Amino acid sequence: MVKYKIAAVVAEFNYDITQMMLELATAEAKNRDCEITKVVAVPGVFDMPLVIKKLLQKDEYDAIITLGAVIEGATDHDQIVAQHASRKIADLALEYDTPVALGITGPGMTRLDAHRRVKNAKSAVEAAIKMCDRLKEI
Repeated sequence: MVKYKIAAVVAEFNYDITQMMLELATAEAKNRDCEITKVVAVPGVFDMPLVIKKLLQKDEYDAIITLGAVIEGATDHDQIVAQHASRKIADLALEYDTPVALGITGPGMTRLDAHRRVKNAKSAVEAAIKMCDRLKEI
């Protein structure tokens, strides 16, 4: 029996990295007797909040994880994307009383840094599950 059903919202931008993140997240969920039952690909991290809101409105998932890699460019664009997306993601978790774990790496990192941080996807799953457990206790 599956302990929790989790949806994953995954950025297509930097897909080589985010696909590895999804694989690790899926394995971590299984190791913890949970399942990623829905995967939705979005163009980039900035596009995640709308899909997260639609998933939360369905009320079919115990938690949602976000997977993305915001890599530094020639401008401060990475800072803006990460800041605004993460803020809205946190707001949605509060609005819908459902854990939405931040598995987005960056900003301010190189592509090599992003590859090194792929394992953060496992931490997102762990955080989502811990929050589900904690909310049951309240």
